[in-house]
Amino acid sequence: MTWRRAAVIGASGGIGAAIADRLEAGGTKVLQLSRSGDGAQIDLEDEKSIADAARLAGEDGPLDLVFVATGFLHDEGSGPEKDWRHLEADNLARNFAINVTGPALVAKHFLPLLPDDRRGGFAALSARVGSISDNRLGGWYAYRASKAALNMMIRSLSIELARKKPEAFCVGLHPGTVDTRLSEPFQRNVPEGKLFTPDYSARMLLDVLASLDPSDSGKCFAYDGEEIPA
Repeated sequence: MTWRRAAVIGASGGIGAAIADRLEAGGTKVLQLSRSGDGAQIDLEDEKSIADAARLAGEDGPLDLVFVATGFLHDEGSGPEKDWRHLEADNLARNFAINVTGPALVAKHFLPLLPDDRRGGFAALSARVGSISDNRLGGWYAYRASKAALNMMIRSLSIELARKKPEAFCVGLHPGTVDTRLSEPFQRNVPEGKLFTPDYSARMLLDVLASLDPSDSGKCFAYDGEEIPA
């Protein structure tokens, strides 16, 4: 499927860049947005920059796809919490600011740009560890909680979106473990064949998006199309 116009937020990251490249290769006109890099600027911790980016995106008409490829796990020198003694307010706040508040504000300003009369979609990178019912290992408190909150945000947004733009969908996507800076400290524990290149993950995610319709809105899907439980 070819999306006419798309905005990729986080286009300077590994997955975001791969998504943008694959969309452009397929004939989509892509607005690449990131905090740094060659594309237009956006800062998920600054709502004004999000609003400015949305105004820029809307100058050429509706967007068929909005893809939020940003994410935060931990600062350098620290790691995901393995024990409740490691919980820190600053780390919790940063995870929620980037993984929940940022995408929510992107939705606030970009969902109105989806088409009124044809299929369109909003997707944000989530994670399997954000599933509450699937959590059997514990740990990674801030990241797990922020991704669970993102999934709830997506669910709520989808309900309003169904009223305002019935042909559109809003979903979360689990990209698998991708060879990026975010996953680098944990790659030694990844089973053989389960560490994906950004391009492979991007291809799989775009295939999933191409298969979705409004009845799938509000859900979270893995790179292989499997629905991830709440």
